[in-house]
Amino acid sequence: MTSTDELLGDLLRQVSRSFYLSLAILARPLRGPVGLAYLLARAADTVADTRLVARPQRIDHLRALRRAYAGQPADAGAVARACAPHQAHAAERRLLERVDAVLAAVAALPEGDRERVRAVLTTITEGMLFDLARFPGEDASGLAALETLDDLDRYTYLVAGCVGEFWTDLHLAHRPRLAGWDVAAMRATGVRFGKALQMTNVLRDVPSDLAHGRCYLPARELAGLGLRPADLLEPAGAARARPLLHRLLGLALDHYEAAWRYTLAIPRREWRMRLACTWPLLIGQATLEALAAQRNPLASAPVKVPRADVRAILAGSTLTVWSNRALASAGTRWRARIGRLLVA
Repeated sequence: MTSTDELLGDLLRQVSRSFYLSLAILARPLRGPVGLAYLLARAADTVADTRLVARPQRIDHLRALRRAYAGQPADAGAVARACAPHQAHAAERRLLERVDAVLAAVAALPEGDRERVRAVLTTITEGMLFDLARFPGEDASGLAALETLDDLDRYTYLVAGCVGEFWTDLHLAHRPRLAGWDVAAMRATGVRFGKALQMTNVLRDVPSDLAHGRCYLPARELAGLGLRPADLLEPAGAARARPLLHRLLGLALDHYEAAWRYTLAIPRREWRMRLACTWPLLIGQATLEALAAQRNPLASAPVKVPRADVRAILAGSTLTVWSNRALASAGTRWRARIGRLLVA
């Protein structure tokens, strides 16, 4: 087994079981650049979240990784040695210890793929630095919030929307059946695909983010409801934020509609790509439905789709992936169910 095979197999499976499913179904030439980009993004995110390391040092470490990811001189190994011992999860510690190996694998990619990986990582790490700068606290006592909906939109682009562009460009480079795509339109729709998934993460993780000093619900929108970010830490204040949560769930749902258009534009013979897109959409919309059904989601444990439901989604979509009508119907059913909950 080659080093890259090991990185994209056992290591990636350990740090992301859900993403590994989509990666494993892709055509082989795509697995390297997509999987390696994910591993490096996850490593940077792990560094950014290592709270046992002082924030100024984390920022310096993240900047060093950013330079290394761009192919510039930087000691990524030193970053790993500084942060790996502080990881509670063995898989994340092992990932940091293998950063140099992942970087070597990226350097060995064909030039076009290598540059696409480096470009998307530059944007993703910009988002991580934005996050560290905007949220200076480590717990609820230092709670800070994004200011506007535009700030939230920018954040979702930096950490996920840009992945839609990367995904689109990479597939266009490797899959001749996509030659008829309107590149600009599909890249823009791919951005909304990434934003859909990230908005789901944001809304699912609000309680834990608040506990760590981060409020992604914009302060200006909260003020319109007579709320401050700190009010969300109390059940009564959290309940009063429900109209804003529903607005953001609706925004996420609109992004999902664009993501389904993206998926349905993939030629049926590109069934691997269709499945790799369909799975996160179905799981993401199941998460949105569970969030919409909660009366007070900010006072609840984070929503997680049960494994049995995930298995059912994987099995069912494998049978319907060839049919635009069946896939479109699935997306429409989820939208209708979530929409009913939002107006209840």
